[in-house]
Amino acid sequence: MNNTEKLVEPVNKGLFLFFGGFENTYKGRDWMGNGAYMAIVIFIIAYGLIISEKIHRTIIAMIGGALMIFSGIVSQHQALEHVDFNTLGLLIGMMIMVSVTSETGLFKYIAVWAGKKVKGRPVPLLIVLAVMTAVGSAFLDNVTTVLLVVPITFSMTRLLKLDPVPYLITEILMANIGGTATMIGDPPNIMIGSSVPGLGFMDFIVHLAPIVLLISVLILLLLILIYRKRLHTTAAVQKELLRLDEKSELTDRLMMIKSVSILCLTIFGFFIHQFIHVESATIALGGAFVLLLLTGKKVLERALSAVEWPTIFFFLGLFVLVSGLIETGVMRQLAEAAIAFTGGDLRKTSFLVLWLSAMASAFVDNIPFVATMIPLIKDMGQMGITNLEPLWWSLALGACLGGNGTLIGASANLLVAGLAGREGHTISFVRYMGIGLLVMVISVTLAMSYIYLRYLL
Repeated sequence: MNNTEKLVEPVNKGLFLFFGGFENTYKGRDWMGNGAYMAIVIFIIAYGLIISEKIHRTIIAMIGGALMIFSGIVSQHQALEHVDFNTLGLLIGMMIMVSVTSETGLFKYIAVWAGKKVKGRPVPLLIVLAVMTAVGSAFLDNVTTVLLVVPITFSMTRLLKLDPVPYLITEILMANIGGTATMIGDPPNIMIGSSVPGLGFMDFIVHLAPIVLLISVLILLLLILIYRKRLHTTAAVQKELLRLDEKSELTDRLMMIKSVSILCLTIFGFFIHQFIHVESATIALGGAFVLLLLTGKKVLERALSAVEWPTIFFFLGLFVLVSGLIETGVMRQLAEAAIAFTGGDLRKTSFLVLWLSAMASAFVDNIPFVATMIPLIKDMGQMGITNLEPLWWSLALGACLGGNGTLIGASANLLVAGLAGREGHTISFVRYMGIGLLVMVISVTLAMSYIYLRYLL
């Protein structure tokens, strides 16, 4: 036993006794040893602080990860083995490309053009913004998409003298639903796609897009029904919108051509990455830096500063936090408990993963939850469940759709609420949950039916 283990061993025993064990059953070399209880305590405390939002989640995740290493639960080498650099690279690459493209005014051009096409009518405008958000979230990511769409929404609703809140809540919901359709649309899907070798970009579209399309249509109809009495403007105000020249929004046409060309090539690369045996992160980063090569040094500095580095470091710390639970065997014990609860039945296990993911993601950020579930499902594959495919799709659907349940369920939700607050339009936790929880339950129920009919019947 080395010095670190000697230091950790008494703490483990104390924690074991605290959690209701018996001293005479404690064995330092079984799964409860080697820092397992300390790993659990560090993880729970970090998780609780992330939920409380008293301290920035990135700081908590990084400190929690560092504690896993300093306490001897995992070595630095072991921790780095559990960091998913493919996820981090994919996020950074996409953030750079979207940042450069947004400087050209292309996204504002599209919004004004779409607004004029519907002649400023509130309900069609809601549909257009919802579709833009859903499609954008599928092929960019939901956080980036709402960052682009929300400022445009404020401009449009201000011009038309409309209450922006129905539009903002619709955009939150459609961002999370639309992001479910592809591997790059929502962080949980990025994490699943990066962690499961057999799942590629096209697999997510083939398996998730059909149910996402159905859910999107039904939820949009429901939202129109709920908000229809609040979506009214005047003919005079609509004429002001029609006078706008969308072409004036394009500030750099040459850069726009370069950006759109590289972005399209990158998305095409995602479709074929399995066939050319190149990881999605390599394609995203390659596209990003080719675009930076074409646009010059000044754009490089702005693009790199636009990357959400707190999000990247949050992921980094989170991967290390979860590595402590994996290396000490905690995740395997949870997998065994889940299989015992469902009797190893694939249908029961799939539904358990779906609803557990949805409920957990509604009340906590879905990123740490999915990071915890991925190794758990992998362990299930070593314990008798041979077909893991329904479990991966259950996890993706539950985590992404569950994020709509409450205001803290996904990063995009909090981002939109923050932007609304700056404009003087408060979206409270309770106000949002009245709509979000209903949408979540309907969406997950439809997803459960889809999982059953397609994979379990």
